Amino acid sequence: MRLTYTIVFTVIGLALCLFNATGYDPHNAFLFMFSVPIWFVELFGDIHKVSVMGMYALTVLSYAVIGAVCDYLIARLYRRRSA
Repeated sequence: MRLTYTIVFTVIGLALCLFNATGYDPHNAFLFMFSVPIWFVELFGDIHKVSVMGMYALTVLSYAVIGAVCDYLIARLYRRRSA
C-alpha cells in the first residue's frame, strides 16, 4: 500500500499550522475553517481554554488519519478490481 495521500494530507496539515503560527492568519480564519479538531472544541467547549500547540498537533494528526483512510480505501478498491 502506498502512502501517497497520507503524506500529502500530513503536509497540508503542517502547512495550515505553520501558516497560522507564523502570523499570516492573524484572525485564525483558515485554522478555524480547516481544522477538524477545532470544530469539535468550538462545539463543546471554549477555544480560549485549549492549548494552541495541542490543537496544532491534533490538526496534523487528523489530516494524517484522513490521508491514511483515503490510502486504505483506494488500496481496497484496487484489490477488488484485480480480484
